[in-house]
Amino acid sequence: MKWNLFKKNPEAMVGPEPTGTNVMTTPPTPAVSTVPDNSTGGEGSANKNDVFEEIRSKFLNEFDKIPLPPWAIIAIAVVAALLILTCCFCIIKKCCCKKKKNKKGKKDKGGFNMKNMKGDEKQQDDDDDDAETGQTEEEKEEEEKEAEKLGKLQYSLDYDFQDGKLTVGILQAADLISMDTGGTSDPYVKVFLLPDKKKKFDTKVHKKTLNPVFNETFIFKVPYQELGGKTLVMSVYDFDRFSKHDIIGEVKLPMNQVDLGQPIEEWKDLESAEKEEPEKLGDICISLRYVPTAGKLTICILEAKNLKKMDVGGLSDPYVKIHLLQNGKRLKKKKTTVKKNTLNPYYNESFSFEIPLEQMQKIQAVITVLDYDKIGKNDAIGKIFVGSKATGTELRHWSDMLANPRRPIAQWHPLKPEEEVDATLAALAGKK
Repeated sequence: MKWNLFKKNPEAMVGPEPTGTNVMTTPPTPAVSTVPDNSTGGEGSANKNDVFEEIRSKFLNEFDKIPLPPWAIIAIAVVAALLILTCCFCIIKKCCCKKKKNKKGKKDKGGFNMKNMKGDEKQQDDDDDDAETGQTEEEKEEEEKEAEKLGKLQYSLDYDFQDGKLTVGILQAADLISMDTGGTSDPYVKVFLLPDKKKKFDTKVHKKTLNPVFNETFIFKVPYQELGGKTLVMSVYDFDRFSKHDIIGEVKLPMNQVDLGQPIEEWKDLESAEKEEPEKLGDICISLRYVPTAGKLTICILEAKNLKKMDVGGLSDPYVKIHLLQNGKRLKKKKTTVKKNTLNPYYNESFSFEIPLEQMQKIQAVITVLDYDKIGKNDAIGKIFVGSKATGTELRHWSDMLANPRRPIAQWHPLKPEEEVDATLAALAGKK
């Protein structure tokens, strides 16, 4: 009768009526189902308790078999619980961070695109680096641009198609970087055409300024047919009397990219000069002294250094020759002794010339360093000339001598190719 337990409302059971006359009817009594229900419920709870007791006993038996004291087991359980809690905390934190990043990304103008998705990791690394240095990308770019700025140069170009003459004007420079310890520079500009470099011009040196005004013009005689294959170079240098002149920057103009149909006047930013330099011939140090009352010019050849190797053994036998020119004609000549097997000869030899004051503006002193050869011709290593018609450092040296009478003025000069100096002297003589 267990199936009666699952019925909600049990009905009374009525027996069959007897067939006799006297019939006694009895009221139907409801079947009481509470007793069996309680008995079955008690049996179910008892069964459950038995199962729990059985599991508990098995667990305690297994627990007793563990070869550890109770406190150690409790400690292990606590550590395990802490590890689980820590892992859960990290997972929750990562999920929250991702949600915040997604919200920020939606607020951006461009939203998400493939470029941003691919560059997320790289951008995050860059942001971390920027956070460490405390600089943004814009600040870094500005610093790089400022570091690259060397100054700017204003120049003019004008080509005469009838005479085949290119007139280059060096007008001024601005915002030059300082090369001297005092925060200034002594700038001047070299102008020449590549690839031949046969004719070079130097402007005057402007002392202690970063914004020099030159206003000087130079003329190159080049046929128009050949002009397209040449490059105009304007190099800004910092003058130094006792060492090599440092280049500040340069402007290069390929002439095939320049429209010479009309005069040009413009500014250009200076660029870093190429490391490749022409073959070095060496440097010479000379002293100039003039006494106006006596009309006496004294040229002292002090020393030379880093001369070009001319002999097979990697050395040279240098000596120095001095020529005084007036209107292209040789007036007097002197020469030093020969120093054997050296590239850094020391002379300290003086030579005096009688030159009246009124003739000083017409005099050019040509100084040539040669390699002595017993058998063949003595080859020129390099040369320079000083005088009122010179340019650059040579003219500056001559002017300093005249401005300081009776006082010797010493200065280093880089040697130039013999052909270049001879061409300049020939051009000066042709003007007279």
